This record gives sequence, structure tokens and C-alpha cells, in this order.
Amino acid sequence: MGTLILSRLQFALTAMFHILWPVLTIGLSIFLVLLEALWIRTGREDYYRHARFWSRIFILNFGIGVASGVPLEFEFGANWAHFSTVAGDFFGNILGFEGAMAFMLEAGFLGVMLFGWRRINPKIHLFATTMVALGASVSAFWIMVANSWMQTPAGGYFAHGHFVITNYVHAIFNPDALWSVGHMWFACLETSLLVVAGLSAWFIRKGRASEFFLISLRLALLAALVVAPLQIWLGDGSGRVVFHYQPAKGAALEGHWVTNPPNHGASWALVAWPSAREQRNLWALKIPHALSLLATHTWDGRVIGLRQFPPRDQPPALPLIFYAFRVMVAIGFLVFGLALWSLWLWWRGELVPERVGRHRRWLATLIAASPLGYVAVECGWIVREVGRQPWIIYGVMRTAQGVSRIPPGDVVFSSLGYLALYALLVTTFIIFFRKIVERGPDLTLEPPPLHPKAPFALEGPKPHALEDD
Repeated sequence: MGTLILSRLQFALTAMFHILWPVLTIGLSIFLVLLEALWIRTGREDYYRHARFWSRIFILNFGIGVASGVPLEFEFGANWAHFSTVAGDFFGNILGFEGAMAFMLEAGFLGVMLFGWRRINPKIHLFATTMVALGASVSAFWIMVANSWMQTPAGGYFAHGHFVITNYVHAIFNPDALWSVGHMWFACLETSLLVVAGLSAWFIRKGRASEFFLISLRLALLAALVVAPLQIWLGDGSGRVVFHYQPAKGAALEGHWVTNPPNHGASWALVAWPSAREQRNLWALKIPHALSLLATHTWDGRVIGLRQFPPRDQPPALPLIFYAFRVMVAIGFLVFGLALWSLWLWWRGELVPERVGRHRRWLATLIAASPLGYVAVECGWIVREVGRQPWIIYGVMRTAQGVSRIPPGDVVFSSLGYLALYALLVTTFIIFFRKIVERGPDLTLEPPPLHPKAPFALEGPKPHALEDD
């Protein structure tokens, strides 16, 4: 295996592992803001205790995410030096913005959020938590801007081996970014809501603090009723951008080989087996006109077929991206259906402490669904990144042109090092996550006064509070 394939596999490994952690960091930080705001607004101690419990999972997830993301920065210079040389004037700036504007904001207020519970005014603490959540979301914005620019480059031109910026606004808000930033951000929310709902359902099913975790379960389900349909709408908009600006990727996602003639809608392959060698689907179950409706929102809209592009310009691994796309979409609708099921039970008055434990099948479904957000995110990135091939900058620079000239053995050696690091990180996460779950929430934890005389406490923290921190 050559340097190109090995470098691609290494980046796929590191990116797909790293992305598991920021999605929960982003969504859970917003959930913490909600819990603190409800505590300050209502004075209910349960909201404070929820914030303390979920903040433990947040900080564990945050730490793993930071450690797992470091290799990605090194790879741009070590494995993709030619790409960094060509695109660095914009791509490097965007990654610099992410570090300076987002990560530093998040890290700067993180200590205040974690250790300031009994030391500062609750409203100031809420401000610190909000800044952590804002930093996490801004980080996602800049990362998605950088990736979106690789999908639909804009705001300048390429000359003499470099990208020359003429309009920063157009480059940042490129056509793909307008939809994909929102789509990814809502994916983070949806993933986090599934984790909160699933873990809360697990505690309720075990009969541990059922009344307490019913609060977080209700909040997660209520938010999912809003987030799930919005995510489906954003996914539809992102898909139409793909068909417009990346028609080869769009055709590959749908196994669509032949451009439909005028006044004849394109059929949608619900399931199929696309073959790059034979340039057709070996078999398919199709729905007439459905692809035109999905891609253009018209009955007989024109959808470019994959045969319009030379085989060297077609995405690889067609069955992989074809079914990864369908798994992602199916999970989106499944989550919406689960939210509607939960709403029906709520409407019937079943989501109360006396009755919720009887719906063990529903609780088991919530527990089983808790990792589905991660599956959808991983499938989405497979679609996004494999579907962009063979381009590292779509339509401008091929992936083979961006790779560094380094020996394959060096890539293998560094990949093994990353595997060892990630195995250690996963083991660490499992050990500490298990301890957090086994310990559960502290239902005797007393919150600080909501209206102290001074913004900063004059007394030291109580011993049990310091231990809890």
C-alpha cells in the first residue's frame, strides 16, 4: 500500500475517532446551560444536581476530545504538506481562528465552570457555562467552514500553486457552509439528546433515582421534538446543495448512472448495489420520479448521472457511501419517530414517576437508541469525505496531489502510535464513565444560595463540595 492510501486511512482513523467526542461536548454544554438557567429561574434543587451530574460526563468527554484531536493538526503538515502549501493561506487561517477564538474561549472559562460552583455568584457561573458552550459551538463553526471550503471552494482563485483570497466573506460562507454548519450543529444536539435520554432511561429502568432522571428524560425528549424535524429539513437542504455543486457525489450517493431526459423524472433507488466496474447498478429497487423530487423538489427535474463523469473522476467505494447515506437518513427519521412515540406517552400521562417504569419496552428502546447519533455522524462523514474523492479540494486539486512525499513505513509507524493512543483513551473513558454511572447523582448535594451578597464567595467551599468538584 502506497503513501497516498495509507495517509488517507490514517486520517480516516483519526478523524472518525476524534469526531465521537466533540459532538457530545457541543450538545451537552448547551444542555448544561439549560439546566443552570432552569435552576436559577425556578430555584429547584434538582436542576442544580442535574447540572453537577452531567458536568462530570461533560468534562470527561471534553478531555478525551482534546487529546484525540491533536494528531489531526500534525497530519496536515506531516502527511498532507502539499495541500497545506496550496491552501494554507485560507485553510490555516481558519484553523487558527478555531484555536484562538473558540478553543481558548472554551478552555478559559472551563475551570470557572467546573470549580466555581460555591465560589462565585450563580449568575456569573451561568455566564461561564454559557461561554464554554459558545466556545464549543464556535469551534464547530470554524471546523465546518474549513471542511466546507474543501467541498465548494469560493472567495478567491488558485494561481502559481496557492489559493489567493479575494473575499474572505465569500470563502467563509461558501455554498456548502450555509447548510452543513447547521446540519452538523444539530447532529451534535441530536446525538447529545439521545445520550441524555438513553442514560436517563437506563437509570429509570434500573430503579435508581427514577424521579430524578425523569426530569432529564423529559427535557431531552421535549428538545428532540424540535431538533429531530429541523435536522431532517437541514439534511434535505444539504443534499440539494450536493446535487447542485457536487453532482458526481450526488449521483454516487443515489446510485444514479444515467441523466434523466427532459420531462421524465429520475427514479430513486431505495436499495441497490452500484458497480463502478460495470458502470451500473447490478440490482435495484426503484421508485419513479422520487429522485427528482428529492434532488430538485420538482416532479421531473434533471439529475445528472454518474456516467457523465469519467471513471477517474467518480467517487470510490460506491456501495459504502450509498448505504452509509441511507443509514444516516434512516436514523434521522427513526429519532423523529421515537420522539413522537414519547410525545404520545406523555400526552397519555404516562411520563410520571408512578407509571414511567411500566413502559420497559419504550425505556429499552431509548437505551438502545442512545448510540445511534454517533452512528449517523460517522456515516455522514463517510458520505462527506469519501464522496468528495478523488478531490481534496473539489474540482481543483486531487487528493493524490496533496499528499506528502514520505515513506509508507513512516505512515504505518505513526498510525500504530495513534492506535495505541486511542486505545488508551478509550480505556480511560470507559473506566471513568463507569465510575460516574456507578456513583450516580448526589441527591443530598446542597446548592449555593441563589442571591449571595457578593459575586464571589468569602467563605471557602464545604468539604463535601470540594470532594464533589
